[in-house]
Amino acid sequence: MLDFLYYAPTKVHFGREKHKEVGKIIREYGFGTIMLQYGKGSIKKSGLYDEVISSLTENGIKVIEMGGVEPNPKLSFVREAIQVAREHQVEMILAVGGGSVLDSSKYTAAGVANDCDVWDFPTRKSSPKAALPVGCILTIAAAGSEMSSSAVISNTELNLKRGFNSDFNRCLFAICNPELTYTVDQYQTACGIVDIMAHTMERYFTDCPPTDLTDRLAEGILKSVIRAGRILQENPEDYDARADMMWASSLSHNDLTGCGRENALCVHQLEHALSGEFDQIAHGAGLAVLFPAWARYVYRHNISRFAQFARRVWDISETDDEKAALSGISAMEAFFREIKMPLFLREFGIDSDCTDRLAELCTFGKKRTIKSYIELGYDDIKKIFDDSY
Repeated sequence: MLDFLYYAPTKVHFGREKHKEVGKIIREYGFGTIMLQYGKGSIKKSGLYDEVISSLTENGIKVIEMGGVEPNPKLSFVREAIQVAREHQVEMILAVGGGSVLDSSKYTAAGVANDCDVWDFPTRKSSPKAALPVGCILTIAAAGSEMSSSAVISNTELNLKRGFNSDFNRCLFAICNPELTYTVDQYQTACGIVDIMAHTMERYFTDCPPTDLTDRLAEGILKSVIRAGRILQENPEDYDARADMMWASSLSHNDLTGCGRENALCVHQLEHALSGEFDQIAHGAGLAVLFPAWARYVYRHNISRFAQFARRVWDISETDDEKAALSGISAMEAFFREIKMPLFLREFGIDSDCTDRLAELCTFGKKRTIKSYIELGYDDIKKIFDDSY
């Protein structure tokens, strides 16, 4: 096991009706003026917006609204939100939604508190020295952003999707009511399942000394999510399955499953190139396509690890390690198809010649490699994209 520092400061309020306490929670922190960020209006259709505003109003909190956050949140929106927040002397950001709203809120919070352009953070020109506090009411189990140190944004002028990690990205609090995810449709639920699994597997498939306890935490999360995912295919309002999914979302990306291990998130970097170039592609769907292709490309560099994954997560009984490893990858792929996720890039209706451009984007114009079991350069990454087409 490698040495590690584990830090998870977010206070989680988990359970039924917890979102109705948001005004009281914020008032206890002493904030008087907040910015409310949300998506394109689903929280208004569901009635959640009215409940949140009512709670905030009852507790004397002034609300500055910034609705309209898009999937794969946009840099242009964040820059506008930063300006509005400064004009109104906003003291904190409340994100009501999923990973996109949280990412937008985190970038806004960092942008307000630092004297530079917010795009400087993912391009490594600058690091945040402070940030406004961010709290959230989670409405989809997927990205794990409610407890993570990461934030991702899309620059539509450059067709680039970039992220940065910082403890300033950690949420002050997260309100997690599984009932708020009942209305998430089957496709987005499946995208969330894949994202949770990918966050867990990205930390699991790294070349490190033995970490049996951390391994078993990761394997437990994966098995629980697989089970919950199958239940939700039949009954989208199963509270316990939704609760398992929501809690798994948080645990998969708050670094718990990376304790004592490295954290590379290789496949995520491939996917950021994909959905950065093709904005219509949902993050989880992109991961469903790329993860099996990546696994088949690298598994020979740690066959025993993939064999352990197959036996412990997918209950593969094959005694030969290489056969078991391949069976585990196939089982993962079959599950993604079972929950109606795409398995090939061509299913997105994009041309086969896109793989060269995607490899260029992923390697920053052939200037970087990505850490995996092997260093993945342009040729390796293009082969993975080709294999996934």
